[in-house]
Amino acid sequence: MSRTPTRPSTRPPTPTAARVPIDLPEVTLSEEDGVRYLHLGTIWIQGGMRIKQPQVVEIDYVQRMLASLLWLPTSTLGEGQAVQLGLGAGAITRFTAKQLKMSTTVVEINPQVITLNAAWFHLPEQVEVVRGDAADWLRQAELGSVRLLHVDLYDHEAAAPVLDDVDFYSACHAVLEEGGLMSVNLFGRHASFHDSIARIAAAFGKDPVWSLRPTREGNTVVVAGRGVVVPSREELNQRAAAIEQRFGHLNLPARKWLRMVRPYLPGADVPRSPNP
Repeated sequence: MSRTPTRPSTRPPTPTAARVPIDLPEVTLSEEDGVRYLHLGTIWIQGGMRIKQPQVVEIDYVQRMLASLLWLPTSTLGEGQAVQLGLGAGAITRFTAKQLKMSTTVVEINPQVITLNAAWFHLPEQVEVVRGDAADWLRQAELGSVRLLHVDLYDHEAAAPVLDDVDFYSACHAVLEEGGLMSVNLFGRHASFHDSIARIAAAFGKDPVWSLRPTREGNTVVVAGRGVVVPSREELNQRAAAIEQRFGHLNLPARKWLRMVRPYLPGADVPRSPNP
């Protein structure tokens, strides 16, 4: 989710929306400047989609979650299994299923988020949708089966990730195949950032962990790999150019990501957001 607030719609989302269990927030929609946003009953944005161009990755931090593509050989893009924990407005799920044509699974605990994605956010029919808790799904998932894992788990209060301990990140590491990658949305200016990225590094051990520069709203994407071979700078530049050539029209500025990324160093300062 993004820290950018916008006014939630008071319009009922859809007459066929699933009832939300009493302990989960009501889901609302808003629209502004041609973009439809999803909220969990607050002003905080949980995801968005450009209405006339649903395949465009609209929100900045969501674009950066796809920076994990830089560490995959260009010739292998589209291979393997993609999993998204926390559906939001489905931008990453749409991208992995429709653009990369990967076998894609999404895990979402709120049934109304799933219903509204199907009705309002072009949720691809071929996606496997699991209604349940992300930690429960990880416990039963096949080890070493996931190539791209995207984690964006916030509740309606948007204070910190709802799953954010070493055991959770260790389970994420365990489901990744060799060469697989996990992207996590964190708040880089939040006091919890140091602790969160340290937990990721502890779970991934000697495997590499990187962070990208925060967005203006403070979202910081962390990418971690399992058995990833880090290529030369020249190779990374070639991969970035190939990503932009193929997906640049969908708002994936891969060469810009290369200027944002840095390896995790214990004790380093919290990354600063760019100047407005």
